[in-house]
Amino acid sequence: MKLALLNIAHAKYPSDHPNIKDFIDNLEKVNAIAEQSEGFIWRLKDDSGDATSIQLFDDPNIIVNISVWETADSLKDFMFRTIHRDFMRRKKEWFHQVAEDTYVLWWIEDGHIPTPQ
Repeated sequence: MKLALLNIAHAKYPSDHPNIKDFIDNLEKVNAIAEQSEGFIWRLKDDSGDATSIQLFDDPNIIVNISVWETADSLKDFMFRTIHRDFMRRKKEWFHQVAEDTYVLWWIEDGHIPTPQ
């Protein structure tokens, strides 16, 4: 069994707005660190290498991310022991706070690749 994560965020600004530039400019770097992290298996991405242009909602400022990890500990290590942590601390600058849960974790069979649906 592997651990899947789906995360949804509602950006305060369009991706080309200067107020979200620091987030957008570091996506490639953070994604590369994820892919090099121990326990990383897979992440959702399009031909450009990230998932920000994959639109699942009417609002183009709602972005999704999906990743698959060997264990919960490997995911936690990436989230809290890399520069990803620094960007998580700044999420209120870039994303709306919503009342609903914005992520889900679930166990999947080895070899299964989850879809946003």
